[in-house]
Amino acid sequence: MDPKYSYLPQGVQPDESSPQWLSKGDNAWELTAATMVGLQSVPGLVILYGSMVKKKWAVNSAFMGLYAFAAVLICWVLWAHRMAFGTHLMPIIGKPEQSMAQNFLLEKYSSHYNIPTADYVFYQFAFAAITVILLGGSLLGRMNFYAWMIFVPLWVTFCYTIGAYSIWGSGFLEPIIDFSGGYVIHLSSGVAGFTAAYWVGPRHSHDRQHFPPNNIIHMLGGAGFLWMGWTGFNGGSPLASNLITSLAILNTHLCTATSLLVWLSMDMIFYNKSSVIGAVQGIITGLVCITPGAGIVESWAAILMGILSGSIPWFTMMVLHKKSSFFQKVDDTLGVFHTHAVAGLLGGILSGIFAKPKLLRMFYSSDKYGPGFLYSIIDGDIKRGLRQMVYQLLGAAFITIWNVVVTSLICIFISRIVKLRLHEDDLEIGDDAVHGEEAYALWGDGERDPPRFSRTPKIPSFCRRNETSH
Repeated sequence: MDPKYSYLPQGVQPDESSPQWLSKGDNAWELTAATMVGLQSVPGLVILYGSMVKKKWAVNSAFMGLYAFAAVLICWVLWAHRMAFGTHLMPIIGKPEQSMAQNFLLEKYSSHYNIPTADYVFYQFAFAAITVILLGGSLLGRMNFYAWMIFVPLWVTFCYTIGAYSIWGSGFLEPIIDFSGGYVIHLSSGVAGFTAAYWVGPRHSHDRQHFPPNNIIHMLGGAGFLWMGWTGFNGGSPLASNLITSLAILNTHLCTATSLLVWLSMDMIFYNKSSVIGAVQGIITGLVCITPGAGIVESWAAILMGILSGSIPWFTMMVLHKKSSFFQKVDDTLGVFHTHAVAGLLGGILSGIFAKPKLLRMFYSSDKYGPGFLYSIIDGDIKRGLRQMVYQLLGAAFITIWNVVVTSLICIFISRIVKLRLHEDDLEIGDDAVHGEEAYALWGDGERDPPRFSRTPKIPSFCRRNETSH
């Protein structure tokens, strides 16, 4: 033991496994926050997706999320983390390298943070994984699972890492205010999900007309995992257990609760019903909207953001979507475009308006961000506020255009290998046709009802790419 640390209690003194630079408190919190983000996906979105769809799609929808979570982790440590946060290669991307070397994982993450790099790799993996799973919400009930297996690594590599490096890494959009992923995660997943839904095509016509959730109670449980897990989602972004962390967590829940109540009120005013599904949508839009500004806006602004996130996405989903032939043409199963793209864009713009200079300095340890446009008016520095708003709009435009173009190219490429959409016969059957399994055993001890469908061996649907597409 080093004598100069003898005054410290046993267990707190530095040693080989706890170097002097390591903050055990920050380390413990960051690992907890990363785990909470992971729980949002597994089991959170797995439960939400598996219960929010028709019974015949419960297994497939849940399994799409579970597969993506595992696949993204392998891609992340082999090449994607360094593309998003590594050595500069181009203004939009870092060099693809592995992130598994012990001398890399166990070193101090940066001069500003007292945690090992392994924490950051895992935390950012959880972000990347949930982004792909959120995107998948647009494709439930008809995408060929084999196509999804190819789509996930390609999209993480060529879409997600670009947005992450451009805004959070050392890319050309670094001056953008995006506290925890309003653009990098939610705008990108919403736009990419909508784009992929266009290329995959719609669900079976009957499913599109009538698609009730198979278990609303489980759906609420999945939504609960998502809401509570957001404590780690936004609370982990400071990479320390500090004042900004506390503010971010409080603001997250204030905005979300407000958004839920506003969405619920809109449903009751215009439809005379308190929709449970609507309440879940309100939860999601509130969580998404506060994400880019959680720790850098005051709490009154978080409530105002909740009012707007409960009303504007409600309008685009419940009114504009139903009147627009463009939206009607694309079958976005769970309305991910409205709950994530619209709410993420809204949050990014509002963060550029309400970001408080003092909080920006505390979070970024720099004066190059902001101030929010509102505070620039108060401080008489409108030019800087306008410049920040231009950055916010530029970032939104870049993320949108990149995801539309590259997601389209990925879908076109995959369609040359396997069919993007399941065969029409499989769409009528659902899980049993895709996986040979069903969510619930309804007859006897797991026994099936007398066969309704022929059990004659058939060619897997992904091999039928020469048949006429429906």
